[in-house]
Amino acid sequence: MLLREVEYARPATVEEAVSLLAGYDGARALAGGQTLLNVMKARAAAPDVLVDLADLDDLRTIGFTADGLLEVGAMVTYTQLVGSSEVEVARPILAEVAETIADVQVRNRGTVGGNVCVADPTNHLPPLLVALDARFTIRGQESERTVSADEFFLGVYLTAVGEGELLTKVAVPPSSGAGDGFSGLTVGKHGTYVANAAATVSDAGVRVVLGCVDAVPVRATALEERLAAGDLSEDAVRAAAEGLGETLDPPSDAHGSGEFRRHLAEVSAVRAVLQAASRRKG
Repeated sequence: MLLREVEYARPATVEEAVSLLAGYDGARALAGGQTLLNVMKARAAAPDVLVDLADLDDLRTIGFTADGLLEVGAMVTYTQLVGSSEVEVARPILAEVAETIADVQVRNRGTVGGNVCVADPTNHLPPLLVALDARFTIRGQESERTVSADEFFLGVYLTAVGEGELLTKVAVPPSSGAGDGFSGLTVGKHGTYVANAAATVSDAGVRVVLGCVDAVPVRATALEERLAAGDLSEDAVRAAAEGLGETLDPPSDAHGSGEFRRHLAEVSAVRAVLQAASRRKG
C-alpha cells in the first residue's frame, strides 16, 4: 500500500529537529524508517509531518562520557554497533545482539533510537538495555532530561519521549568485569522473537529482564533475589527460575500461546543467566 500524502522536513541540527517536532501537531521523527514507514503504509499511523533525522551526524556517534559511560547516539545503526571498537571494549553484548537483528539491509538502516522508541515488545534492544541499566537522554525545546531504562518504556509503542521531544543518546555503563547474556526463540533465524531474556551478572548482583511477555520489558525480581546468594551453578539457576513462567501473563498470537511464552521465558532466563555467569570476569 502506498503512503498517504505527508509533509516532510529534513533538519540540519538537533535544535531544528526539536523545534519542528514541537511546532507541528502530529509530527513524528523518522530515523531508519524500518518500522515507521511500514506502519504508515498499513494505515496504523498517520503523522502529518515526518521529521527526517538523516542529516544529524551528531546523533550518529559512539564514544565515552567523562565518567566512562559508553554513549551511543540515537541515529547509530545496528551495523555501526557491530563494527564499533568502543562497543567491543565496553559492552560487546550490544554488538552480539545487534548482529542478530533481521538482515543486512535492515541492520544498515535500522537505528538504536528507532528500535527503542518504537517500543515493540518483540524488539531486541529494550530488555537488553534495561538489564544493562542504560540511561536515555531526551531533548526538548526548553530542557534536556535523562531517564533510566526502567522508566523509559511505558507501554506498547509508548515511551517517556513526549510530544515535541527527541531521544538523542543512550548511555550504558561499561561491563567492568560483569558478564552479560541474551537468549530467546525467534520465528526463523532472523525473525520476530516469541520470547527472550537478557541478564547481567556483576558484583552488584544479578539483573534479569524478560521480553515479549508484557507491554514493556519485565524485571524478574524474584529470580534476582533467589540468586543473590551468589550460587550461579546450572542446578541453582534452574531451581531459582522454577515457577517464573507462572508469574507471567503473556499474550497469545500466531507465533505462540501464552502458555508457550511462559515456558520459553523461563527457559530463556536460565540460559541468559548461565551465559552471563560464564562470561563474568574476576
